[in-house]
Amino acid sequence: MMQSTIPNAQKVIIELQEEIKRSKDARYIRRLYAVLLVAHGMKSSKVAQLTGGSVRTVQMWVQRFKKEGLSGLQDKPRPGRPLKLTEEQLSEIGRVLRSTPEECGMSGYLWDGKTLSAFILKEYNVQLGVRQCQRLFHRLGFRYRKPRPLIAGTAPEVKKEFKKNL
Repeated sequence: MMQSTIPNAQKVIIELQEEIKRSKDARYIRRLYAVLLVAHGMKSSKVAQLTGGSVRTVQMWVQRFKKEGLSGLQDKPRPGRPLKLTEEQLSEIGRVLRSTPEECGMSGYLWDGKTLSAFILKEYNVQLGVRQCQRLFHRLGFRYRKPRPLIAGTAPEVKKEFKKNL
């Protein structure tokens, strides 16, 4: 098996280290480290062992780096079904979620997957399942919290004591 090498290794090492500091994408950083280790003279088999990948994968990353530079190590767009909602619709939904469902003409006092699905169908005529709407909450930066039941007719001190998290 032929060892992967990188020409101009000293210059490349500095460039890779700076890119690692700037990046926040873990997959991209993993590839950068693999190429960095090869640039330092480590064999692809050892780099593969350290990074948890295969030797062929490390060699492929090195070849892509040689051909395309840093952009060769970044994720490429992946195929998939196009979104049913546009970016404008998603941002509008994000604004709507900051209000209550009652203010938007829906029943209930908290947003959940079922209510959001009904709202999207009513407003945009797009059918999304409950689970997809739950994922949409996460994508828009919201988190789902269940309301806690109130103890009817008790003193505020007793209610406070009943709560799980003080």
